[in-house]
Amino acid sequence: MSISVRIPTPLRKLTGGADEVAVEAANIGELIENIEAAYPGLKERLCDDAGEIRRFVNVYVNDEDVRFLDGRTTVLKDGDEVSIVPAIAGGR
Repeated sequence: MSISVRIPTPLRKLTGGADEVAVEAANIGELIENIEAAYPGLKERLCDDAGEIRRFVNVYVNDEDVRFLDGRTTVLKDGDEVSIVPAIAGGR
């Protein structure tokens, strides 16, 4: 099943500048592994040493945060849209 993944600007250098890529995956964990196989270097920016999604990286499936779904085991279906959004901090 083809999943559309939106890539944030800071990670586009790893996807050859593409702002969106298509990945085959049944769940978020598989999506991360498959996106790493296609675009080496992405997983280390998305996941910590234990393989969990980093705290400062937000992953959404059709506008739903996977932290409030099933995390890495969140099931995907054909046509889903996954957005990777790095957290932004700062200000005064």
